[in-house]
Amino acid sequence: MRTTHPSRSRQPNRRTFLRTTAVTTGAALAGALELSRSAHAAGSDVIKVGLIGCGGRNTGAGAQALKADRGARLVALADIFLDRVHRTREVIRGELARLGRADQVDVPEDRCFTGLEAYKAVIEAADVVCIANAAKFHPFHALAALKAGRHVFVEKPHGIDPHGIRLMREAIQLAKEKGLSLVSGLHSRYHPGYQETIQRIHDGAIGEVVAIEENFLRAPYGVTERKPGLTELQWQFSTQYHFRWLSGDDVPQSLVHNMDRARWVLHEANPVHCHGLGGRSSMVEPIYGDVFDHHSVVYHFPNGVRVYAFCRTTTGCYNESSSIVLGSKGRASILACRIEGETRWRWRAPSNDPHQTNPYQIEHDRLFAGIRAGKPVNNGDYMADSTLTTIMGQLSCYTGKGMSWEEVNASDFFYPPAPEACRDDMEPPTRPGPDGRYPVPIPGQTRFW
Repeated sequence: MRTTHPSRSRQPNRRTFLRTTAVTTGAALAGALELSRSAHAAGSDVIKVGLIGCGGRNTGAGAQALKADRGARLVALADIFLDRVHRTREVIRGELARLGRADQVDVPEDRCFTGLEAYKAVIEAADVVCIANAAKFHPFHALAALKAGRHVFVEKPHGIDPHGIRLMREAIQLAKEKGLSLVSGLHSRYHPGYQETIQRIHDGAIGEVVAIEENFLRAPYGVTERKPGLTELQWQFSTQYHFRWLSGDDVPQSLVHNMDRARWVLHEANPVHCHGLGGRSSMVEPIYGDVFDHHSVVYHFPNGVRVYAFCRTTTGCYNESSSIVLGSKGRASILACRIEGETRWRWRAPSNDPHQTNPYQIEHDRLFAGIRAGKPVNNGDYMADSTLTTIMGQLSCYTGKGMSWEEVNASDFFYPPAPEACRDDMEPPTRPGPDGRYPVPIPGQTRFW
């Protein structure tokens, strides 16, 4: 998996939106003018976009970035696997061609990059970097791009361990200092229906919030058969959601959206303490790597509010995705944008145009509009804390121990190796045992610090 340049290789609520989704700095325009790349926003029609990661999520993000701004050009792609790079290029080109905008895809073969060092080439080529690769690298790559003066969109989770959150906090602060945008893939904050629902909760529509139930129950995600010829490292990258050193497991990966909504409802409060239960019940074959297939976390928030959070990735079981807020005068379903009880209300989309209500698209619309206006968007007020909340729950599930916010926030623990130490020729930190299965944490016995 040596890093290569493939060309040399064979191979609406308006007030809520403003308050919750965009943080601007008073010196943003002045800071932006000091950056060489920001001249593109002020003085050129072209904003160069590069993608680090060519899975489904970043393929979608790349297309949304180009749709957000007619002057945006996709110029560079990077992934561990060259076939993914080519597929992403063609999918995005096809989608833009249907809009008569295929010229926005300009990725010749010498700007298709592979390997763990390929992120550097994308950062060099782009003005805006979209990051959606293995979550282990999200904070590391975001920080590198911001240091180079690039605007960043980074998918969730924004770290998989406390050390990663420290890097992301550094990136958040650096973006503010440099007048650069740092937009989070926690897209719930950009959904106009969720914004209106949560604003009504804040305005007292369900009375005092008593408890919140969060569910993300589904079949296993991203399961793939092992292709012949892959090294062990390549195999683990090809199915990265099933290895905790790359993905952080399902609480940060899946419940991060739920817990971000819960923190939003609770006025950005952080949990004081949590206790979690988790393990593997049925998805135990080697294809499922070393992650758990079920988790339950109870978060204790200030003022006595508890959040009951559940995620599961098993087949043949009951499925549900929901965020239910229980109040003294009723309840709210955030995903259904509905309130019941003393107040009965349901949000209706103000437009039949899906572009106007699609939070995935809106987050890119806001990112590029901010770049053009010299008013950078920084989602750092919630992205790091919401992610650390899920890391806290995941570690509690793994160890079987209660976990406090103070404890996890003070820790610098990371799943080895550190992202900057990863190399294309390294041995992965976990390997299968004699039976082909990978070792998993044992609650009550596993310790991380």
